[in-house]
Amino acid sequence: MPEHAALSPSLPQPAALLHTTRASRAGAVGAGGLLALCLSLPFWSELSTQQFAVELLYTLALAQMWNLLAGYGGMVSIGQQLYLGLGGYTLVGLSLKLGVHPFASVLAAAAVAAAIAAPISVLLFRLQGPYLAVGTWVMAEVFRHAIANVPALGGGSGVSLTSAVMVIPDAMRDAGTVWLATLLGFGSVWVVYGLLRSRFGLALTAIRDSEVASESVGVPVRRVKFWVHIVSAAGCGLVGGLVYLTRLRISPDAAFSVDWSATMVFIVIIGGIGTVEGPIVGTLVYFGLRELLADLGAIYLVVLGALAIGVMLRAPRGLWGSLVQRFDVHVFPVRRRLVELDGRESREPAR
Repeated sequence: MPEHAALSPSLPQPAALLHTTRASRAGAVGAGGLLALCLSLPFWSELSTQQFAVELLYTLALAQMWNLLAGYGGMVSIGQQLYLGLGGYTLVGLSLKLGVHPFASVLAAAAVAAAIAAPISVLLFRLQGPYLAVGTWVMAEVFRHAIANVPALGGGSGVSLTSAVMVIPDAMRDAGTVWLATLLGFGSVWVVYGLLRSRFGLALTAIRDSEVASESVGVPVRRVKFWVHIVSAAGCGLVGGLVYLTRLRISPDAAFSVDWSATMVFIVIIGGIGTVEGPIVGTLVYFGLRELLADLGAIYLVVLGALAIGVMLRAPRGLWGSLVQRFDVHVFPVRRRLVELDGRESREPAR
């Protein structure tokens, strides 16, 4: 090849494949600031502010776990309250009955939920589509009725956890709760993002698109679905322990209520299913509406329902999905992008 050919402007310019975007770099800086803010809350904020932050963060973690399972794994569940309830009752069994430190009991709730999810997945994964969704709800109801008939756990009327948490000084309990909620909220985003950027995440999204095609190219479908179910269950169990550490009273009807799954589904659908950013946007919208419309009583629920229907009709990809479709903004890019060495980004992600 002639030497001057290497300098020809018609030839393709040198390029690189990057996992980051301008939005992701800005997002990393913003996330660092928010993390520092949340960790510092016990030192300067009022108790009501801390409680609001804790609820927002553990709700975000629940939404991320449901989105991982349904949005990326294609396994729609309306029974994730099963693992949240198991997490809450792990707190009862360990801290109230056995004297284990409440914070240690919350962490143990993740292991208990994951251990119980393992045999349950063997049964549930024989179902698909709407049958799987209904099956998860039925399984949650089975555990609700079973625990309601165990007097040692308070039976159907529930039990107070006040005596278990009295061993912790109030200031330490409040601060520890905020820090644990921060770990859950930010950690759930980090775990989901890390999984999706790995080979495991590639297999997961392939299964969501087509199980048959994935299996034909060697993707271990059952094994991937099993581990996604375990991760989601562990996350929901951890949240369940934290929820009832803050509420100080638990009952089967509250812990295994389908309202938990309804909240997860609403947040993810509004924000954008199948995106890491979607649950974050959906959580902010959900809490914003709740604070704005809290004095309207039942009208609040009507507005939420109307909003969900409107988004599904006008923006099926959710608020964040529509934003991405229009402006190609990726705060958590899971695929590498082709970038020329002069700094210009390709709009299309590399396949």
